[in-house]
Amino acid sequence: MRYFLPLLVMALIGLLFWVGLSLQPALVPSPLIDRPAPEFSLPLLEDAEQVFTHKGLRGRTTLVHVWATWCVSCRAEHPTLLAFARRGLAPVVGLNYRDDRDAALRWLAVLGNPYERTMYDPSGTAAIDWGVYGTPETF
Repeated sequence: MRYFLPLLVMALIGLLFWVGLSLQPALVPSPLIDRPAPEFSLPLLEDAEQVFTHKGLRGRTTLVHVWATWCVSCRAEHPTLLAFARRGLAPVVGLNYRDDRDAALRWLAVLGNPYERTMYDPSGTAAIDWGVYGTPETF
């Protein structure tokens, strides 16, 4: 009995380590799965006078892609996104996040534009509702 309690404590600590090491810290589950898109109203990147709202997403499956010119991953995935858009499986709508409008327009002109429309969110406040985080300073 004298050795049972320390053995039990060590077994519990070992179990906690085993569970903790098997988790993937980079995997952040989305709180938006099986939920409607957040409500938003944003100007378009190409024309600040036009506004795109959440109502424009209703009634069809749409891929909403959040991107920025300062995002290294966005540049790497851009060719795949172009190929997806060419296949026409679903409309692709962009959400330009915390970016410079002119830089974003140049990016699309040079690399190609897979988006049916691109919303412009320079402050990043609408993107937070989509579960987006990260800043140019963190990349």
